[in-house]
Amino acid sequence: MARTIISTVLAPAAIGTYSQAVRVGDTVYLSGQIGLDPERMQLVEGIDAQIVRVFDNLKAVAEASGGSLADVVKLNVFLTDLAHFATVNEVMGCYFSEPFPARAAVGVAALPRGALVEADAVLILGG
Repeated sequence: MARTIISTVLAPAAIGTYSQAVRVGDTVYLSGQIGLDPERMQLVEGIDAQIVRVFDNLKAVAEASGGSLADVVKLNVFLTDLAHFATVNEVMGCYFSEPFPARAAVGVAALPRGALVEADAVLILGG
């Protein structure tokens, strides 16, 4: 199957050797997003703002692929402090509705650029 690279200026440009997302058939693999403002390419301040920015960035890439966050079937969330997990749940409620995607939440020692949270996703289009 052919791979299609997904890119949008509404999410931060890739800062390494990766694409914002790759589509294979009806499956789209969204790369990890941290709380970077796509215009300034700087982290937004604070955990609450970073969590919102992460989901805004994922939403922009999902929409660039022809889908939406409603198409997400798997979400991975990485936090430098699992004490912020409740905030992730609260913010997710603003971006996702039932049936919710499968999800993993993992505590990590560090994230790129000193980010406090990162998330990636897999979505299925037309499902």
